[in-house]
Amino acid sequence: MNKSLKKVSILQRMLNWTEKAGNALPHPATLFALFALTALIFSAIGHFFEWEVVHPGTGEIVKPVNLLSHDGIHRILLEMVDNFTGFAPLGIVLVAMLGIGISEQSGLINAGIRLLVLNSPKRLLTFVIVFSGILSNFASDVGYVLLIPLAGVIFIAIGRHPIAGMAAAFAGVSGGFSANLILGTVDPLLAGLSQEAAVIIDPSYVVNPTANYYFMVASTFLIAFAGTFVTEKIVEPRLGKYTGKFEEKENTMTKLSKIEKKGLLMSLIVMSIIIIIILVGIIPEGGFLRGSDGGILSSPLIRGVVAILFIVAGAMGLAYGFTTGAFKNDADVMTGMASSMKTLATYLVLVFFAAQFVAYFKWSNLGIILAVNGANLLMSSDIGLVPLMILFILLSAAINMLMGSASAKWAILAPIFIPMFMIMGYSPELSQVVYRIGDSVTNVISPMMSFFALIIAFVQKYDPKAGIGTIIATMVPYSFVFLVLWILLLVAWLGLGLPLGPGAEIYYSLPK
Repeated sequence: MNKSLKKVSILQRMLNWTEKAGNALPHPATLFALFALTALIFSAIGHFFEWEVVHPGTGEIVKPVNLLSHDGIHRILLEMVDNFTGFAPLGIVLVAMLGIGISEQSGLINAGIRLLVLNSPKRLLTFVIVFSGILSNFASDVGYVLLIPLAGVIFIAIGRHPIAGMAAAFAGVSGGFSANLILGTVDPLLAGLSQEAAVIIDPSYVVNPTANYYFMVASTFLIAFAGTFVTEKIVEPRLGKYTGKFEEKENTMTKLSKIEKKGLLMSLIVMSIIIIIILVGIIPEGGFLRGSDGGILSSPLIRGVVAILFIVAGAMGLAYGFTTGAFKNDADVMTGMASSMKTLATYLVLVFFAAQFVAYFKWSNLGIILAVNGANLLMSSDIGLVPLMILFILLSAAINMLMGSASAKWAILAPIFIPMFMIMGYSPELSQVVYRIGDSVTNVISPMMSFFALIIAFVQKYDPKAGIGTIIATMVPYSFVFLVLWILLLVAWLGLGLPLGPGAEIYYSLPK
């Protein structure tokens, strides 16, 4: 017993040291500004020393672009505004928060949370949040902008630490990115890149979007249980009891009044009407919501899920607000939308500098150079299947700390590893699933992850002093546990020789 407590104490001290060291760094916005400056300096250093790699996809020689040159400085000045306004997560967050603002100001979210908390077994709440986070990935980025802040509110409503709730949701949404019960937009995207790499060896090879589906389903439950364990046994005990200024306000759990129940009923009727419209547009082969190719994954329902969220959240909020009297006129609605924007002030500052850093890193080609050199180092090793796959997971996890986009990294790595593994007798589907494990486990601790700045802003609502160190220290246990368990699942999967998806085997034989 004492030995166990000592181990926990050592872990707690390590995490506390990580948080202290991380928070001793400058403000996150300042840190991103320094990262951007560092990228500029290293672009010049790399250019001076003539670093270069061969791009695995095109065969072209890639060299660093000196951003401190005449042309580079011009580009920095001319595209600074576009970097900010074109930063992908920015528009997603702003549009989603406008719709959520209506629902929040109307009282719909508060009533829904009270209904959920008062009628759900509290013992299953953590699991439900992690599991919901994993499932949210099929709907693009909704989990980041909706579920994570909602989890904090739910936890504080039942007297638990709100940051623990957000950590559980973040672990599911981001750490469980490669686990799901439903195919999402990333599956056909990665499969397409895998197929392009596979035809280098076998022109007739086809990689389907369902290539990793069986493994994804098994991973969903593994990550959900693991995330629940880490939250309740490691993260929450470390955070302790929350005593912040939101405790008294949001810990009030009263039963719904008749008018609130009527408002919920009206909002559900509105949601049902929207769902019927969506089904009419998506089920028939020629439905108006189908993609240009007639598919569902390419449809506006999936690709425009943030717009759908805005419409659904806004419409339900309007129904609830006008029913309960929270909204008297259109001015009240606009006030609600404006209130949601006020909470994003810190996020907007962070995004400005984060967007510059990401743009400079991309323009300089430093990300590609680092990725290819890391891949070449792994290729030079002559080891067995399991050690090779583990090294590939670790490489993918490390590169994820430098490049945020899953598809961008796979576009670089797939043309290297898929042909190499095919020659060694391993299928493209195996290469893809191994990459996805590594790409997922470090999402929650990577400042390069697109929504990392948003997570900081969410956490600062409850802990104004929180910084990058707070997030990393909170999420490191998830990253480590997910990595170990996912590797064990992969090893067991390889040992049993199970298919990774429909028609997707582990091994591959070269055509004769």
